[in-house]
Amino acid sequence: MFLALKFAARQLLKTPGFTATALATLAICLAANLTIFAIVDAILLRPLPFPDSERLVEVYNSYPAAGVDRSSSSMPNYYDRRHAIKAFSSLSIFQEGSTIVGGMETPTRVMDARVSPEFFSTLGVPLAMGTAFTDAQTTYGADQVAILTDEYWRTHFESDPKVIGRTFLNDGLSVTVIGVLPRGFRFLSSKAQFFRPSGHDADDIKPTNRHSNNWEMVARLAPGASLVEAQQQINAFNLQQIADDPYAQIVKGAGYHTTVTSLHQDHVRSVKPMLVLLQCGVLFLLLIGGVNLANLLLIRASSRSKELAVRQALGAGRRHVIVDVLMETTLLGIGGGVCGLLLGAFGIDIIRSLGTDQLPLGATIAYDSRVAAAAFAAAVVSSLILAAPVVWFNLRTKLATGLQAESRSGTVGRGAQRLRHGFIIAQVALAFVLLSGAGLLSVSLKRVLSTPAGFNPDNILAGNISLPWKDYKDDTAVLGFINRLLPVVRALPGVEMVAIDTGLPFAGSINDSAVTVEGFVPHPGESIRAHYISQVTGDFFPLMGIPLLKGRLLRDSDNNSKSSVCVVDEAFAKRYWPNQDPIGRRLTKGPNFDKDMVDTVVGVVASIKQNELAEDGGHGAMYCPIPSPNLGFRSFALVIRTPLPPVAIIPTVRKAVLQVDPGIPVDDFRTLRSRIDDSLVARRSPAVLAGVFAMVALLLAAIGTYGVLSYAVAQRQREIGVRMALGAHPAQIRGQFLLIGVRLLAVGTVVGIVGAWLAGRAMQSILFNVPPFHAASLLATVAVMSVVALAACLLPANRATRVDPVVALRGD
Repeated sequence: MFLALKFAARQLLKTPGFTATALATLAICLAANLTIFAIVDAILLRPLPFPDSERLVEVYNSYPAAGVDRSSSSMPNYYDRRHAIKAFSSLSIFQEGSTIVGGMETPTRVMDARVSPEFFSTLGVPLAMGTAFTDAQTTYGADQVAILTDEYWRTHFESDPKVIGRTFLNDGLSVTVIGVLPRGFRFLSSKAQFFRPSGHDADDIKPTNRHSNNWEMVARLAPGASLVEAQQQINAFNLQQIADDPYAQIVKGAGYHTTVTSLHQDHVRSVKPMLVLLQCGVLFLLLIGGVNLANLLLIRASSRSKELAVRQALGAGRRHVIVDVLMETTLLGIGGGVCGLLLGAFGIDIIRSLGTDQLPLGATIAYDSRVAAAAFAAAVVSSLILAAPVVWFNLRTKLATGLQAESRSGTVGRGAQRLRHGFIIAQVALAFVLLSGAGLLSVSLKRVLSTPAGFNPDNILAGNISLPWKDYKDDTAVLGFINRLLPVVRALPGVEMVAIDTGLPFAGSINDSAVTVEGFVPHPGESIRAHYISQVTGDFFPLMGIPLLKGRLLRDSDNNSKSSVCVVDEAFAKRYWPNQDPIGRRLTKGPNFDKDMVDTVVGVVASIKQNELAEDGGHGAMYCPIPSPNLGFRSFALVIRTPLPPVAIIPTVRKAVLQVDPGIPVDDFRTLRSRIDDSLVARRSPAVLAGVFAMVALLLAAIGTYGVLSYAVAQRQREIGVRMALGAHPAQIRGQFLLIGVRLLAVGTVVGIVGAWLAGRAMQSILFNVPPFHAASLLATVAVMSVVALAACLLPANRATRVDPVVALRGD
């Protein structure tokens, strides 16, 4: 075996050009697969870092007829279900937020989370120190306790081993540390630094709040229980509860139901189709690279057929032939795998720069031994597969034919020739599919980018402010802070306009709630609808560049006014008052029309995109003054328009807010443009990567075509010499070899078009306004493939016309 390995290494060193090409091809293809596999493994394949994580489930409510396909769960849901669903061994709730830590001198906003007492036991995570929350600590006043993450304990409590019992200021209140989590703990994509109990009072758990959904519900399946059983039990439980539900008829009409699904699969559902698509794309790239290498290896085997025949004549058996081929391809696989691992590490760094940390579980993407082992195993397996056609060719080579191989009269077998041509067709077809898919993603991204947001995001800066309950217990106190803040910020140099918004677009803070319109009767099968609701100050619409279509905008005088008014968007007005004047119409927030809590429509504005550019604009939005009944708020966005570079005024604005209240920091200060850009990460990154992979595939297909035709010219050199000696024109010789390339291109293109159409259909769920058969993309793909392939054909065809008949006809 050692001698065979040594012989294989010597043979590869004899042909440095071939060896370098093979190693580079394998390295590039494997690096691309390693890079994407690292993402797919971290997000889709690797189990969550909790014991028996496959038994963790997400439980959420849906109201599809009301336009809410997915909602969260409520506090009453938690208390109703936690002991009633026997398929759950444990059930808990979770709500991420933020809080002000520190006093007046150094206030800092920190991400935290509210959880029920069973949360960590549901996940199967024991505390490193201290004790978990208790039911007694979930009532307001008794909830001033916290469990720290290991990171927060180390950075803010200097790894104090006696941290239990220490206190720190949290929204102006003293909070006692009762526990520390183990090192590395992180719940999904949460950025919470510490956890507080799920505080509430008696009113929060009344049946009237059963559909006030603002808690994520996580449960663990009981031993022996399945998802199907849990779903059946919760369906039956919901039917029982409908009997005493204050909103029974409304929720029935809304199609209310609860879904139990895998926690992991639910968390990554939004990115799974795109990641699967990318993984398929790089596998196609590996196939193209493998086909390319198989062709190169066949060409190399053909050129060594005389050597093989001599060895067979001297007694080399079939086993020796097979072992020699396996040794060569294995060495290539190992070498290409090592180079691919090095390139893959670089590729993962590049992919991180595209914003993959913003994907669900994206922060866990890593280049570790698991990813490296998978990539190296793929390299070895690929090398073994590559050996198959070469072994087949060598074993089929006849001794007499092989001994003539270096004579210019030698010819190649039709089987080997067809195999090489078949590989070229496969390369062209696979490259066509990749190029077409990249084109569809590019067109989709372009159409998303060209979709108007409905407002002008340029030169707009927004930061988040959350007021602590201790100092701002009611709407009057909150409005007082805003009335003090706005004049101060307006007076700052470089500030053109300033406004407040509780539901800033593309910030993930939109409130989705039911609205009841006076006199509106839903059609049979319809339900009341949920709409986006936010509270804004008067300058919000001109600041954002949202046009007024009818009536008037909100004014600062509407804030805290006795007469409650609102502005609705165009989609809202068209739903409830088509072809009618909406001005003066009345509505209430909530599932029932309440005459004492009426809002009167005073204006209609254009609809805007709220969460992503590709969303359906027909959801409808309602804008209310500050404060608005039934919409308690202490968290909002400070929105500023400036002619200066937005980031230049951030320090000045922070100081201005601290002047109004020294204990209030502003966090997440970012431009609105950057928020929109972040919403496109799941579309932009795959389009860029697919384009890169398609270009590599195109290059490999060109190299493969060039290699096969170049070998054909070299092999038929004597034939070309005879024909030219008998008077054949160079154009005829050139045309003959070009015709071979054109035929291969034509067949590969036909197969590729079929594959592109199938790929387009499979991609429909992730494309935006792009059909599976997009003529422009296909024509562009055909044009690019034709140019590259014909260029690859033209070089060897021209070489054939330069064959010297005298040299070609000279004997061996």
